Amino acid sequence: MTASPSNQTVTDHSLLAAARQRAKDAGLPFAGSVFPIDAWALLQQGLAVIVDVRTNEERKFVGHLPESLHVAWATGTALTRNPRFVKELEGKLKDNQAVVLLLCRSGKRSALAAEAASKAGLPNVFNIEQGFEGDLDEAQQRGHSGGWRFHKLPWVQD
Repeated sequence: MTASPSNQTVTDHSLLAAARQRAKDAGLPFAGSVFPIDAWALLQQGLAVIVDVRTNEERKFVGHLPESLHVAWATGTALTRNPRFVKELEGKLKDNQAVVLLLCRSGKRSALAAEAASKAGLPNVFNIEQGFEGDLDEAQQRGHSGGWRFHKLPWVQD
């Protein structure tokens, strides 16, 4: 995705519609991607739930959103894929039609998780672009050019 976060006031439904259109244009196999600022707006207005797909260790040592649910996409230092991911996700949701925003470190694992959830029949699963920490910069460090924390959105650390 190359679009930037919205700097104008738009309705949350238009945020999702725009994300769906970008996904369709890009041929993505899931509902779409939203930027961290837009994900926060959707959460605050009760229009979406955020599910963190990072490992327990990442959540504990790097930080997490206090309002988020957790279903690991992969586990351990080898990041072994969780074969029960979709079942666990469905178990955490009150409604399988709910708007679900998936969050990982950079937006890559959560995109894979969104694809798996969509293929399993969950129609409203979106990826949070840039993830929690953003992409690596030229110094091979995260958190300097994107992500939830970069945008100074709420998070906690154990």
